Amino acid sequence: MTDLTPEDIRAARAAEPKMRDRDLAEKLGLTEAQLVAAHVGFGATAVVAHPDQVMHAAASFGETMALTRNRSCVHEKIGLYDNYHPGSHAAMVLTEEIDLRIFPSHWRHAYMVETKIEAGLRRSLQIFDAAGDAVHKIFLREDLVEDPWEQAKVQIALPDQDTQLTVAARQPPEAPKSDPGKLGILRKEWVRMTDTHQFLRLASKLKMNRLGAYRIAGAPFVRALPPGAIDIMLEAVRDRQIEVMLFVGNRGCIQIHTGPIKTLKRMGPWQNVMDPGFKLHLRSDHVAEVWAVEKPTQRGPAVSVEAFDARGMLIFQVFGLGKEGRDSRPAWREIVEALPALEVEAVQ
Repeated sequence: MTDLTPEDIRAARAAEPKMRDRDLAEKLGLTEAQLVAAHVGFGATAVVAHPDQVMHAAASFGETMALTRNRSCVHEKIGLYDNYHPGSHAAMVLTEEIDLRIFPSHWRHAYMVETKIEAGLRRSLQIFDAAGDAVHKIFLREDLVEDPWEQAKVQIALPDQDTQLTVAARQPPEAPKSDPGKLGILRKEWVRMTDTHQFLRLASKLKMNRLGAYRIAGAPFVRALPPGAIDIMLEAVRDRQIEVMLFVGNRGCIQIHTGPIKTLKRMGPWQNVMDPGFKLHLRSDHVAEVWAVEKPTQRGPAVSVEAFDARGMLIFQVFGLGKEGRDSRPAWREIVEALPALEVEAVQ
């Protein structure tokens, strides 16, 4: 644990005004939530972290930018927070632009943050998990939201405005879990699925997890792809002008883009989607495993491309869009089937 005082942290922030919070926190040996907490009373206000209150506030802000990330990928969408569905285990925001799956137990700390930038004042509502890692961030886009912002701050501010935050230890990622002895059961139950959400329950029942099951399932269920297949896939989606569903998440939130990919721009290790309402920033050098996966559903096969890092953590998933009148699944299947295979035996 760092010995830095809140004053030390604010001074470090002032000395590095353009460094991203996540990078500065890591440099200082802090979590991002602790970095923000040090600014309580200096542009930050500690607020209730529960999604019921956060989403009610967000709905009053008008058009915003929603940001969800993990250590390897950042997903940004512009739109309105509307059509919120609460739930004790899982909640949702369901609009065409902002589409979220929220897991409230991981929403533990939240702050309304005002940051001075060259263009004026940037306002954001930032949510963190128990370990102090960012779960979801909401960035306001209009200067006209000052009144709703101030009203929300009054409504959801916590009575305790502490500049020091104690966080829990980070939970280590779960290593891939396979059980080759249950391969027959895995394949038998796989073909019986009627919904993609049944897969994780199946894997858990067999004492496996997502990547562990992929590593032993074999054809026709999965196909290993080289990491370079990600760029080929994104370029094909762009060139064929099809719509996809692209999922990026962490333990507390999954954010989904539904639509096309129009502009790709590589910058060093980052592969970027730079579209007006959607931006994606992917650390390609973090991609260690890629799998093409097919799961049966009542509406036909769900084909996905899924990327994992070296620890076995899911970075992102891409599916073809299957909405009535906007069915890109046949074209998406052609793209996936054309991707190069990784010429190795399945990991046992």
